[in-house]
Amino acid sequence: MKVFTVADAAAMDTLGETLARAMEGGAVVYLRGELGAGKTTLVRGVLRGLGYVGRVRSPTYTLVEGYETPGHGFYHLDLYRIAVPEELEFLGVRELDDPAHRIFIEWPERGGEALPEADLEIRIQVREQARSVSFQALSERGRQLAAAWESHTHALRRPGIRLQVGDDSNVTL
Repeated sequence: MKVFTVADAAAMDTLGETLARAMEGGAVVYLRGELGAGKTTLVRGVLRGLGYVGRVRSPTYTLVEGYETPGHGFYHLDLYRIAVPEELEFLGVRELDDPAHRIFIEWPERGGEALPEADLEIRIQVREQARSVSFQALSERGRQLAAAWESHTHALRRPGIRLQVGDDSNVTL
């Protein structure tokens, strides 16, 4: 498992931009972390990296936000307010399950089996002075995405982001 240490919101945006550069096709990404951890900030960075220039809104109240990005549908879901997975039927989640779409889902545990299976899972943990961002591939498409993301971050030189590989070796980015 790879772990990024991210110092601030600008660094989280940059980390999201590197993920965008690694995305060649569609993917389903589960985002896990407590309220305020930076999940939407990471998604904003991904959207910026994909060339989206409009306002990026948290889908906390709308539950789903869709964005026009070149070549692929992009959807950001926040399921924090979902009481039971059956509520997803009213949101049209089944229609989003297309291999060409890029789907980022916050609080996926609330959606249960009604959600498409994840290719990549990203966990964001709040630390004293920073955020810890770890990721794990859950499919072949996820393994390809994770490998590409890691290679893009090695080329990144930005203060505020550090990549920890394994438990004891650090690469400063």
